[in-house]
Amino acid sequence: MQKLKKANLYRNELIPISGKLVERYNKCLLKLGFSATKLTNFSIDGVGWSPEIAEEKNEDFYLNNGEANTHAIVITPLQKGLPVYNPFYSFDKEIMKIVFRKHGDKINNITRDSAICIDFDQNIDTFYEPLDVLKYKEINVKFHLINNLDAAKATQLKLIETFKKDTNFIDENIHQQLLTSAKKYGDLRQRTLDLEPITFPSDSFYTKAFGGIFVLRDFVKPILIFEKKATYKEAINDTVYDVLMYHISHKELIDKLLSYDIIEFDLQEEVSGKRYDRIKKYIFSEFLKETNHPVKDILEDPILFKSYLNKIDIDARKKVMGLELFLEKKKLSKTLKAKDVLDDELFVALNKPHSSLKAANQDLIWYLLVNIAPKDVLFLYWYDKEQFYERFKKLDESVQDWVIETIKNGY
Repeated sequence: MQKLKKANLYRNELIPISGKLVERYNKCLLKLGFSATKLTNFSIDGVGWSPEIAEEKNEDFYLNNGEANTHAIVITPLQKGLPVYNPFYSFDKEIMKIVFRKHGDKINNITRDSAICIDFDQNIDTFYEPLDVLKYKEINVKFHLINNLDAAKATQLKLIETFKKDTNFIDENIHQQLLTSAKKYGDLRQRTLDLEPITFPSDSFYTKAFGGIFVLRDFVKPILIFEKKATYKEAINDTVYDVLMYHISHKELIDKLLSYDIIEFDLQEEVSGKRYDRIKKYIFSEFLKETNHPVKDILEDPILFKSYLNKIDIDARKKVMGLELFLEKKKLSKTLKAKDVLDDELFVALNKPHSSLKAANQDLIWYLLVNIAPKDVLFLYWYDKEQFYERFKKLDESVQDWVIETIKNGY
């Protein structure tokens, strides 16, 4: 991962945490029912998730109380706009955007000397079976302050009111209570500490619960797409819900997404585009073994590209140049279908979210497509960084160089 770190492509927007902030972070962990970290230095993302603490606890989702109950920790306003590097739900980042948009000023105030524990409450205590994910309707985002600072303010204000009544201003006991509160919490009178809950309606989303499930709503019929075969086999035995269910590997899934106007493709447009060029080069790199030139040079130099294209076997050549071959044949036979000619993964990779979908759903469908066919290195990096990192480790070093340059140039 050193190459990615050097190129600022590996979790480069994490915030370093040390000193007093570690103490506040631990108080949040304890308040949420987790154990404190023993680390004195670590880094966090937009929801307060730390890769170092995840490694320490040997638990990627250590901020979850079960798969149905997720949490976030805010200890600094610098978390505003940060990526969520390992989201359990696809809407985690969107929720945090809303949190900072609605309560940004209050967060600035509170995190001067406190921290905020956030509960994403969907009124589900725990999941029992895969189709429980369909119960997700609204997420109530609730806020809790460490040291119960909001309650301390209420107590302080009440003491002040008592102090002002009659001759209480000479009561030494009230004096002492006020001084004790002020020393512990400071003057809370002008502090804005109340954070109203936020309601977030969920429509289509992805969750890592039960091994990974895509929940697509707002279409002709709800569609569930399972990443884990065992979960899919369990779910199809449930006859309570009227939904369509697929495993992510099912070929008929793409046909259904096309028929529901969830995805679309224009191969004539794609053939001259940057996305197809990336996909074609990545597929080509998978067939390049024991080369006399760096793979990066082969992919970027047209002469070397043609030279090595003619060195791989004919079946591999057809996979690499599949789209051009199909468009040539299409001129002779108008009834020819792309899915009958193109390699399966290439065909899926050339699809894109339907233009009629709203932005959040387009992002979700991109995430689905790069998981079915992870052939576009740029989009894989954009939409599924954790999978990208795992795949990057296994690439030839020269291919890694090409991938890094492709991402940094954005093409």
